[in-house]
Amino acid sequence: MMYKRKIEEILIRWKNNPHRKPIVIKGCRQCGKTSSVLDFAKKHYENIVYLDFHEHREYKLFFKGALDVDTLTLNMSSAIPNAKFVPNKTCIIFDEIQDCPSARASLKYFKLDGRYDVMCTGSLLGVNGYRTKEEKLEEELASIPVGFEHIVNMYPMDFEEWLWANGLEQQHFDYLKQCFEQEEPVNEAIHQRMRELLFRYIVVGGMPEAVATFFETNNMNDVLVIQRGIIENYKADMLKYALPTDKSRIRECFESIPAQLAKENKKFQYSIIKKGARANQYQGSLQWIEDAGIIRRCYNTFITELPLAGQANRNVFKVYMADIGLLISMLEDGTVWNIMQGNLYTYKGAIFENLIADILGKMGRDLYYYQKGESLELDFLINYNGECCPIECKAVGGNAKSLKTVLKHPEHYHVCHALKFGDYNIGRKGPILTLPAYLAFMLRQKVV
Repeated sequence: MMYKRKIEEILIRWKNNPHRKPIVIKGCRQCGKTSSVLDFAKKHYENIVYLDFHEHREYKLFFKGALDVDTLTLNMSSAIPNAKFVPNKTCIIFDEIQDCPSARASLKYFKLDGRYDVMCTGSLLGVNGYRTKEEKLEEELASIPVGFEHIVNMYPMDFEEWLWANGLEQQHFDYLKQCFEQEEPVNEAIHQRMRELLFRYIVVGGMPEAVATFFETNNMNDVLVIQRGIIENYKADMLKYALPTDKSRIRECFESIPAQLAKENKKFQYSIIKKGARANQYQGSLQWIEDAGIIRRCYNTFITELPLAGQANRNVFKVYMADIGLLISMLEDGTVWNIMQGNLYTYKGAIFENLIADILGKMGRDLYYYQKGESLELDFLINYNGECCPIECKAVGGNAKSLKTVLKHPEHYHVCHALKFGDYNIGRKGPILTLPAYLAFMLRQKVV
């Protein structure tokens, strides 16, 4: 079953642009890129020519010689049954385009020619992958078509898409938005339903196959099998695509993430990966996992001021899984049961923090936090209505001491308002707006 995805809105805008370039959908493996692109193409084109470079390595031969469009369409039509190239009515799909650098180079010629629309997907674009000597040479010779492609990031299903899949209608979103903007508590029946949907999202996450399995079987053990299979596929990618010298380090880096988040101080520490490990040994490995779209970094800032990117300390950061469901699948058995019972503060708050990182990250936002010494830490910082606004994650009640300290000294921290997310309803206490965690996706509508 195809679920409603936000990428479709982006693809519609792209299709309606008379000056459109070939579009490249970039994202982690199994987040729904291929199914979304194929579904869109079937709705909007009479003819589809589909090439999967990951499954059919022989398709790379089409791009060995000249890259002019007539030569390429002749090559493709000679080998692909029923391939029809009708100007303005044919969409060409290059799936896993990172496996054929020459195909990516050809996007320039498709744009200049203009007869056919081209849609591409890429799971490991920009990753420092392992190549044979022949593939390295091809990569060096095939230039990236700068200025002739439109790159879009796609993520696993976010919480709003999860709500769509669960049948929430526009009237529900309008009501929640009204409560959010007017700072009024959500009706208790709706509040309890939204809590239930949030807890389920935390354990299922947004990988489409895991979501589909949940709706088909309503069995979390089946979902865990899918999620852990995805994790194993990621590890297989690390072995297949990483440079030989990096393979074991990338896997060690990845497998340390639950332990990193289990600490009270969630700053990423290389020594947690392996005793005696140093940054210069593992920073490239961590970058590989991030480039593959599997994790997100959250950078510490020197001060609590905008612009956040300009204040970030790139050497001090936390690491979160890009999809909350995959994090849960990496934890010990029994975690799912705790969360479904409403215990969001399991695992020393890491799950709840990763939930907020999941929601913010799937908006396409970079993540930042602030920590000064051992006593002062703000979980996240965002640009909210043109101001630097802290976000505190308190799944259950708490006094948010760091938040109060910062708000008491605006002359030093330049912070006047703050948001606190947790397992409670909407309320305000002075400059702190308390919100249920299920409303975090609404920040998209007010963030500048």
